[in-house]
Amino acid sequence: MTTTLKMLIAAGVAALLLGKAALAADAKPLIVVELFTSQGCSSCPPADAALGELGQRDDILALSFHVDYWDYIGWKDPFALPANTARQRDYAKFLGRQYVYTPQMVVQGASDTTGAQAVELAQRLKSAGEMERLTVVLASEGGDRLLVGLPQGAAGEEMAVFLVGFDRSRDTTIKRGENSGRTIRYHHVVREFSQIGTWKGEARELRVPIPDAIKTGGGCAVLVQSPKSGRIHAAGMIRPAGPS
Repeated sequence: MTTTLKMLIAAGVAALLLGKAALAADAKPLIVVELFTSQGCSSCPPADAALGELGQRDDILALSFHVDYWDYIGWKDPFALPANTARQRDYAKFLGRQYVYTPQMVVQGASDTTGAQAVELAQRLKSAGEMERLTVVLASEGGDRLLVGLPQGAAGEEMAVFLVGFDRSRDTTIKRGENSGRTIRYHHVVREFSQIGTWKGEARELRVPIPDAIKTGGGCAVLVQSPKSGRIHAAGMIRPAGPS
């Protein structure tokens, strides 16, 4: 582990400079909440709003994954990605479900609930908070490079390391489909998602291009996830500047 990374971890929170935007890197264990949603789903707006509230908490990494399988009913979701739908189908396998649905919130890759069920979501968050969670430290190295500091952990299965780029918030006026006539604000909308490496418990560093979302005022995150169970063991985030 380099001196630079040790200083970041010791400081807890790093003030980072990219262009003119000051970025703050979380240096604490995070609970990861993934909302699978669609602009074509009439029951999704309350869950979209709830995710925005979760995104304000400093102990939660909230991500909105828009899926594309509702596009056929009259409105094409501009944020939907086939990769998001594929990720949700993977969770269906991990969680023993025979189907996918929206709005679905997946907590720490280990459990799920319908996005609007506040009491059940609170229970899922409490359980996730009791799990062992590690912290990934993110820092700008200047220019277009991102330093990803993976922590020391128990040796075990080889896990996937994912880089996520997300917008802070996006407003959409929906003209057709179940939400026709509504203008809805979406929070922490995932625009980029890719695997950047693997991790087996060793402290190590990765250097990767900074996601485009960061350059336009969004945020980025790294997830360390089991390909066998779907559980997320470590995460880190650079939050978007300003309120979500």
